[in-house]
Amino acid sequence: MPRWLEAFPTAKIAPAGSTIQRLPASALVWLRLDDVHPALEQLAVLRKAIGTSPVIALSNHPDNEEALSLFSAGVRGYCNAHAAAANLRQVANVVQAGGLWIGEALMQRLLASTQTAMSRIPVSVSAMDEGVSPSAERLSLLTKRELEVARTVAGGSSNKEIARQLGITERTVKAHVGAVFQKLKVRDRLHLALVVNGQRLT
Repeated sequence: MPRWLEAFPTAKIAPAGSTIQRLPASALVWLRLDDVHPALEQLAVLRKAIGTSPVIALSNHPDNEEALSLFSAGVRGYCNAHAAAANLRQVANVVQAGGLWIGEALMQRLLASTQTAMSRIPVSVSAMDEGVSPSAERLSLLTKRELEVARTVAGGSSNKEIARQLGITERTVKAHVGAVFQKLKVRDRLHLALVVNGQRLT
């Protein structure tokens, strides 16, 4: 994987079937999934060898169902094995900071599911749950445009779709999303969806 090697030139590589020593819990492990064995089986074999170190799965053919099963089994990231070096480094940074790396397609699916689930929560229950219902003051930190972008993100739209809907460039959308994350102190788009949808319900 030349792009992966470009991203992490000093990383150690263990070929399939080789003996792997237990690693410190802080070590970041990348699992290159093969196309022959079930992904969960490959993860289980790796887990026995490395212990509790965080794992990022690399797939030749990323699939939402496979991703969900691997996240359920404890992986911290899932991405295309042929992603650009800069993207791979970004994945590593997110996981090392304690986050999860979820691909765009899966994230949109989770956001849409979250919005649907939130719309079914009775207002009285939502209002009592401080973890879901932030105060109005929190969203008042945003400018009118940032709030517009935040609500569109919470609806499951990608940056490209938001740019098209609002008539702005994708670069401008990224800037707004970054500002929203910083002002609301949210970790990712899913966290933002909980904040925005919770606020709508109250």
